[in-house]
Amino acid sequence: MTGSSTQGIKTVLHPVSDLAKAKEVYAALLGVPPQADSSYYVGFEAEGQHIGLVPGGASQGMTSPVAYWHVPDIEAKLAEVTAAGATVKEPVRDVGGGRLVATVTDPDGNVLGLLQDR
Repeated sequence: MTGSSTQGIKTVLHPVSDLAKAKEVYAALLGVPPQADSSYYVGFEAEGQHIGLVPGGASQGMTSPVAYWHVPDIEAKLAEVTAAGATVKEPVRDVGGGRLVATVTDPDGNVLGLLQDR
């Protein structure tokens, strides 16, 4: 198989209905305070992983946590996985700070995230 490799799963986003309660649970689990803490997103950095809490994620179509594979070229990887049978769920978009994200579904409906930092 040819194509670009990934840099692994480094980001996992969790949809939450009560941000304050979820923040307490994840802070206790990870043993660190949030690095990003706002009303629309709370993010933790722990052991090389970024764990994000997305309030109202269900209303954005998040029905379960989404693991984001970090890639050097998101457009190339998106083309590669769709050619292999994945379906685009959310096309590439800039979420700020030079970070690009996209999601696809595999043939069984599992959501896979792609993330590129510029």
